[in-house]
Order: sequence, then C-alpha cells, then structure tokens
Amino acid sequence: MMDYQRSVFVFCFMLLSSCMMSAEKFVFTTAWTPQAEFAGYYVAKEKGFYKDVGLDVVIQAPALTSTIFHRLETDDCNASIFSLMSAVDIISNGTPLVNILQTSMNSSYLIISRWGKNPLKEKGKRIAVYMSEPSHLALILNRKQQTNYEWVFFTGNINLFLSGGVDMMSAVSYVEYLQLKQAGFEMPAHSIFRFKDHGYNIQENGVYVKRDYYETHREQARLFAEASRKGWEWTASHKEEALDIVMKYVREGRVQTNRVIQRLMLEEILRLQQDPDTGKREFRVRPDMLKKACSLMKKFGMIDREVTYKELMGQVKPVTNKTNVK
Repeated sequence: MMDYQRSVFVFCFMLLSSCMMSAEKFVFTTAWTPQAEFAGYYVAKEKGFYKDVGLDVVIQAPALTSTIFHRLETDDCNASIFSLMSAVDIISNGTPLVNILQTSMNSSYLIISRWGKNPLKEKGKRIAVYMSEPSHLALILNRKQQTNYEWVFFTGNINLFLSGGVDMMSAVSYVEYLQLKQAGFEMPAHSIFRFKDHGYNIQENGVYVKRDYYETHREQARLFAEASRKGWEWTASHKEEALDIVMKYVREGRVQTNRVIQRLMLEEILRLQQDPDTGKREFRVRPDMLKKACSLMKKFGMIDREVTYKELMGQVKPVTNKTNVK
C-alpha cells in the first residue's frame, strides 16, 4: 500500500512539475498604475484563467521613467495597452502593431472647464493634457475649432486643476471625472465637452503586440486574449469579487485610492465596453471607428496614410515606411 501511495505521489508531483515547466512566460504592461481599469486582467491571473491555457502571465504597471511604447519596442514586455488613435499613430510612423483584444467600445474623453464655461469658448486658455499619451482628440479639436489652447502636461491627478493652475483639463470619464465628483466639484453640463457626443466616438483601450512577436507567437497571443476576455466576462458577472482582487493589486502597488471610487470606475469601464449599437460586449475593433480615427488624424496632419483594418489585425503584411509626421 505504501508503495502504491508513493507511486501516486511521485506521479502527481511529476505531472505538476511538468505543467509548471510548460507554462510560458508572458509579460503584460498595463496603461497605468493598478486600478479597476484593468480588473479583467487581474481576475484572469488570480482565477487561473491564464494558467489554464498554459501562460505564466506577469502583469506590470508602467514605470514613470519609461513609456509603455518603449517597453514594448525594446521587448521588455510582450503586450501592452494603447488607445486606438495611439496605435494608429505608432503604426503609421513605422512600428507595426497587431491588435489582439479590444476592450473599449466608446470614447471616455472629456474636456472640463475649471470656471463653469463652455470649453469651446475658452480660446487661448491653459489646458492640462496627459503626459503619458498624446491627447489626439484634444489636439484635433484645437485645430478644428481654432481654440489656440496652451498645453500644460500633467501626470494624472486633479490637484493642478482644482488649484486653478489651468483653465481646463483633458480627462476620462472613469478617472478624473469621478475624482472631481467625489471632491464635490460642481460641473454644469455646459462646462463639459464629451467627445463621444460630438461625432468623436472612437474606441480607446486595446491590447497590442509587435508584429514580429505576433508572427512567431500567434498562439500565445490568441490564448492571452482568450483568457483576458474570460477575465472581463467574469468581472462583469462578479463585480464585488472582482473589486476584492483589484484592491489587492492597489494595495500591493501602494496606490492612493479607495474602494468607493474603484467601484465607480469599474462600473464606468464596463459601460464603456458595451457597443453603442448593440449594447453588448463584443471585444472587437470596429472598422468604422478605425476609419474615422484615420480620417481625422490624416485631415489634421497627424499621419499621412491610413492604417487599414486588415493591417491592424495582422491579416496582411505591414507597411514599414515611416511617415515622419510631426
């Protein structure tokens, strides 16, 4: 009997060791410090969805000294998050990327006036814009409306805005907007310019890999996307449990926040994941939104060629020439 038990133990140990050895490391860089914006990925890791498909996923927050794109370009990570417009910008300038998962289906971008005024009428005023990623829509609006904004870069908090250091700020509906509401700041409807309500509803967060990685690790990319989607679907059905997981990452990352605002953020993120036409979470790039993004960016001098849907999805050979557009 002892020999039998010993044999079973050895077999189980060998099987476990084999599974652990077969798991392939996959490094994923999020767009910001730990928060509910990335709940689905945290859930996929903590619930073992990545492990189930043979991936040992390492989730990293970006460093202040290195951009997300630099981490991806230098192979410090296998995948990272970009907005659709940022991905188009990168691709059109000569670095082929492939979208393997699209979570955002709507634009969250806003411009909020500090003084309760219509942002379009505050010409020549100071506006805070993100340092971490180009504010393409704000730049396009500035050129189209000839508002001549003065750009002030900020890293992602509301202090500069609340102190009156700027007249407006570029914000997203799931972070700064919620922080301002929690702080009791009054925001009349006319003082907020919601891009999605003015013909600029363009998708944001998607997961991208470099084209050369996609060519040699297509299955790993597919498995990561599949398990991540499962994580988001589980999150939508188990919000409080997902928040428990988010708060674990928040504590480990020493992020100054609270569960109340993370709950509000998660609700907004899940809302933004719903297709504006079907109301469903479709996890796909919409060709019409890609075309709109390219059209606007080309019209206002940000790119000089269109990035096609097939190119973005890795279905055709990438165009490798750099545009050198400033």
